[in-house]
Amino acid sequence: MSPARLRRAIFVSDSDDSWNVTLRFRTGLICVAILLNSTLPEAVCGEFSPPLPAPPVPAAVDDVAPSDEGSESPIVEPDAASEESSSISAEIYGSLWGSMSYATSRTSPGEFTLWVFPEDVQGEPAWNIDARRSRLGVNVVGPDLKLLNGLETAGQLEFDFFGQFITENRAGARLRQAWWEARNSDYRFLIGQTWDVISPRAPGTLNFSVGWNGGNIGFRRAQVRLERFLHMNQCSQVILQGSLNQDIVADFPTEPGIRRETAGWPVAQGRLAFLREESGTCLPDLEFGLSGHFGETGFDFLTPGPPPLNLPPADDVRVRTWSWNLDARLVWERFSLQGEFFQGSNLSAFLGGIGQGVCPCVRRPIDSMGGWFEAVYDWNECWQTHVGFGIDDPDDRDSLLGRTLNRFLFGNLIWQISDGLRTGMEVTWWTTESHETRIGQVDPALLTSDIPGRSLVVEWMLRYDF
Repeated sequence: MSPARLRRAIFVSDSDDSWNVTLRFRTGLICVAILLNSTLPEAVCGEFSPPLPAPPVPAAVDDVAPSDEGSESPIVEPDAASEESSSISAEIYGSLWGSMSYATSRTSPGEFTLWVFPEDVQGEPAWNIDARRSRLGVNVVGPDLKLLNGLETAGQLEFDFFGQFITENRAGARLRQAWWEARNSDYRFLIGQTWDVISPRAPGTLNFSVGWNGGNIGFRRAQVRLERFLHMNQCSQVILQGSLNQDIVADFPTEPGIRRETAGWPVAQGRLAFLREESGTCLPDLEFGLSGHFGETGFDFLTPGPPPLNLPPADDVRVRTWSWNLDARLVWERFSLQGEFFQGSNLSAFLGGIGQGVCPCVRRPIDSMGGWFEAVYDWNECWQTHVGFGIDDPDDRDSLLGRTLNRFLFGNLIWQISDGLRTGMEVTWWTTESHETRIGQVDPALLTSDIPGRSLVVEWMLRYDF
């Protein structure tokens, strides 16, 4: 197996982004995985596995190898062609995925890391063994549509086991992917739940949450998406993506005096990207994207707010959410670089702002800025290393209390044991800072900790994809 092929086999697995142990179709079928795998990588073993937006750049006619059967095309009976175009095929896939980790100080939520609790609150060590990240899904290839010079149809349904549970060994299922698409080399239409258009990449960390709330934003949500692929030449194309998305309100899920409500219009997302694939040359493959979103979240504040302001109840409060983002990736034969940058406001539903979108005391959005970067190296056909960092830095002036800085630095070594079976070890250093500005203004019993949280997390995982 060549290093480039190893990169596709290991690095593209569940990011949600390409993720594609999960997308495997029989040879001979025009499979979604191949169409999607041409642009965006996925995390080595993380939760992220978004479908990639761009189809492969079409080869020139002269580059297509001649058929072994000679220059004449085989004769296809009309009824056979009709049967093939109207057929529906499905393939079950999944991952059996176990992880074992040790943290020198407790992290949230524990099975994976989003941030670190303050040392004076949860400073003791923690040991976790988890299998709920295992998943099961089905890929479907449907009949072609005779629109826009022919459209291939496909769909995906996927679950993991991070749903509601009483204890960890009795976990419920959680919907990850549920979408249908129609596409060709120029267009793509999708409806259902899948990954966001914005910030489509993810670092290759073994941590299941792939840097969320630590510099990597973007998640899954129900949407209607349209994409356009403009082919500049045999090696390059421009990608235009837009979507209308379900409004997700993530803040205050358990506050009895606050009722969350969606806005009267969807959240809009868009992305413009340039892709170049120069196989066989000294130039690296390149993808660069600019993306953003705009929307609002709603709340009914049924009771007075927290002290010291004690804001009065308010109905139909609307808070804007927005972001602009950059993503880039460079790929050589054995080495690659990738990363993202974001800036925005009220980003809790997109896993930014360290999980904080609106301050409950002042009822205004929390601005945040951050990003992540990583380098990937293929040692040989079976071994690969990822080294990277991430940072999420909310604006301290937008809140009276809460988390103000979250950052991580990681390195791992991954061994592809055989087709579908891999294991890896990772070491990550996490630091989370907080502030509490109400000292002397409220009852000391109501104050939160402003002591930083720091944790060294060592994780080992084994994953079998089928």
